[in-house]
Amino acid sequence: MRVLGLDYGSKRVGVAVSDELKMIAQPLEFIPAKPFEEFIVRLKEVLSQKCVESIVIGMPRNMDGSYGPSAEAARAFAEKIQAEIKQPIRTWDERLTSVEANRALIAGNVRREKRKEKVDAMAAAILLQSFLDANEA
Repeated sequence: MRVLGLDYGSKRVGVAVSDELKMIAQPLEFIPAKPFEEFIVRLKEVLSQKCVESIVIGMPRNMDGSYGPSAEAARAFAEKIQAEIKQPIRTWDERLTSVEANRALIAGNVRREKRKEKVDAMAAAILLQSFLDANEA
């Protein structure tokens, strides 16, 4: 069984998945966040196809560790998802994952047009890898 990582954004949600041993995170795709009904349909397809047992959603925190409006949006998003699926959901600190994802894509010589498509899934993979590395899975 695998763990799915979600990097929530108001427009797009980055998706990453672990290997079956829960050691390595891999970027998968992004799913448009709206309309929510279509998001849930695609999420359920991914959960089924990848045999996912749990989900980790990025919890945005300020650099001082406090929670702001983005964290409240992510928390509400997690609650909406939990009402629709059976897999347990946890949140995980996602500070600077998008910055790190952009840096990694730039270092990999990914063109600007392609980076926009890939950054959300890469941020989800960085978030998920952090979770896996902490042996939380």
